Amino acid sequence: MASIFTHTLVAYTITKTTKNPLLTNKFLFLVIISSIIPDIDVLAFQFGIAYGDLWGHRGLTHSLFFAFIWAIVLWLLLLRLPDYRHCLLLSKTSFTAITILFLSSASHGLLDAMTNGGLGVAFFSPFDTTRYFLPWQPIQVSPIGVSAFFSSYGLRVILSELIWIGIPCAIFLSILKIKNSLKH
Repeated sequence: MASIFTHTLVAYTITKTTKNPLLTNKFLFLVIISSIIPDIDVLAFQFGIAYGDLWGHRGLTHSLFFAFIWAIVLWLLLLRLPDYRHCLLLSKTSFTAITILFLSSASHGLLDAMTNGGLGVAFFSPFDTTRYFLPWQPIQVSPIGVSAFFSSYGLRVILSELIWIGIPCAIFLSILKIKNSLKH
């Protein structure tokens, strides 16, 4: 898997593609949660669920189906909060919010499929449980557990993520900032 740092950076970058005023810090927090929630499946190991099972790591919670359902449910819950009650379910705002939540959650599987380890990602689960990697896997697979980051391998993981994800995100965000400053 990619590290939590990379997942959150990609989610943050996704939110910057729109200027919707309802996309507040509260919403940004939920976008970031959406980008890391697929890894809740690591808890399956504690219950004896095998890595390659439907509910195993990189299984159902890493699928596009999960990302879609998660985005809709989360947005429906947000619509109950005072800041969002005036939003219509079928509106441009709702479509934008659901799209951002979906892309943030779906980006998790995409990043994991770019790593060089594990069993691949079940993008089409529960309909097809085949695990996939992208043909291009430049990211070192992240160790599970905090202590493993404080090692030479952890440093290699962070470096590969910085090169392949961090720098492109920084360039993209810089271009957006320049573009937005030229408008004003």
